[in-house]
Amino acid sequence: MRGVIALTGATGFIGSVIARKLVQEGWCVRALIRPPSSSARLAGTTVQWVQGTFEDLDSLERLVGDADVVVHCAGAVRGITEADFFQANVEAVARLAHLASSRNPAPRFLLISSLAAREPNLSPYAASKRMGEIALTKVGDRLTWTVLRPPAVYGPGDREMLPLLRLMLRGIAPVVGGSDARFSMLYVDDLADAVVKWLASDSRENRVFELDDGHPGGYSWCEIVETVERLRGKGVVRVRVPGPVLNLAARLNTLAASIIGYRPMLTLGKVRELRHPDWVCDNSIYYRVANWAPTVRLEEGLRYTLGLSASPAIGTRA
Repeated sequence: MRGVIALTGATGFIGSVIARKLVQEGWCVRALIRPPSSSARLAGTTVQWVQGTFEDLDSLERLVGDADVVVHCAGAVRGITEADFFQANVEAVARLAHLASSRNPAPRFLLISSLAAREPNLSPYAASKRMGEIALTKVGDRLTWTVLRPPAVYGPGDREMLPLLRLMLRGIAPVVGGSDARFSMLYVDDLADAVVKWLASDSRENRVFELDDGHPGGYSWCEIVETVERLRGKGVVRVRVPGPVLNLAARLNTLAASIIGYRPMLTLGKVRELRHPDWVCDNSIYYRVANWAPTVRLEEGLRYTLGLSASPAIGTRA
């Protein structure tokens, strides 16, 4: 056994892939599970579950305990106001960092943030991700920490991008960004491998790293559509969605959310994120530090995500 990792977000799309990868690498994974979350994604694994919430200091104490490493992957991605994101994306980071820094010796701390943190003025979500990073840095030299900022992460089990990708596979592609907009992407297994390589590197340098799939200059919406066209073997109809129409849809969705009582994904803030022209990043610095390089290219990753071919089991890819 390599050691103990305290993990949050293990019941989610990204966190469950990271948890499974860590178990396969020989780590003892102790994960926080918050009601009413389900552990079904990790059924049959050796993950040890700690029942609790980020507001319950006792459960956080049990989670961090004697851990060698803390990996905070949990986060809120749906909401309207900054308050909707603050608890999971800011307060939880601050509490976990404080607990970790009070240990002797203190565990290493890895925060899975988001590339959105690079542009905090775009949306409440982006602002909360940046504030979470700042909360971590406030522990100063009492803790060794690293922040990873992945771009759009996709893969089997993803609930955010998959509806759009399936629509493209059926032959219709909404185009919401400008013709010059470009963005990076990352397959979920590659993100999990980036975490493993960080652990192996024993890096003690406090800094922020941006990650992507290694495609120079990122992608345009056209390139994504063209990739899906190759996968389906025929063309896809592109439907450009004007900014005012997208804004109206976001306003109506936000209104419905406030009446019915759910946290929406499509908001005015999300529209500003979608229409931002530059979500491109570069792996070169992280490669030098952690000796990590992504292995899944876009077409291969979309094939797995859309169920057109089976994804290799985590840990078996060369």
